Amino acid sequence: MPYNTKQQQAVLACLAAKREGCITALELVEDLRRQGFSVGLTTVYRQLERLEQAGHIHKINMEDGACYQYCAHPSGDCFLFKCERCGRILHPDCAQLAALYAHLEQAHHFSINPRKTMLYGLCDLCAEAEPDTAEPGNNKTVEMKDLP
Repeated sequence: MPYNTKQQQAVLACLAAKREGCITALELVEDLRRQGFSVGLTTVYRQLERLEQAGHIHKINMEDGACYQYCAHPSGDCFLFKCERCGRILHPDCAQLAALYAHLEQAHHFSINPRKTMLYGLCDLCAEAEPDTAEPGNNKTVEMKDLP
């Protein structure tokens, strides 16, 4: 980041404080104002764009708009996990996917953008909460009499 302003530092600090959360630009404005910063929505969007380009945050496009999340490893080789049950988004630090990316590029002539890669499944907390339904291929049949 060649040009680092107080507003940019404040936006990044706000996102870093919510490491495992995803926050919208409007929520960021509200949080920053509560912290005493006089900042507008346009300014926040501009800072978010710069922080994303520098690799410090992820922009996550959702069905109802975009949200942003802090990235602790701006090297560019990260990816995201999204829990389909609770919606939590995680940044695993795993070098194993580099081999998959290389394979896809060499064998299938397709280059993955790891900064925009999101894998969907169940997080450990949701998988532990319902172990019967968390196992792949477990199609548990529920009869109407079993429902509350």
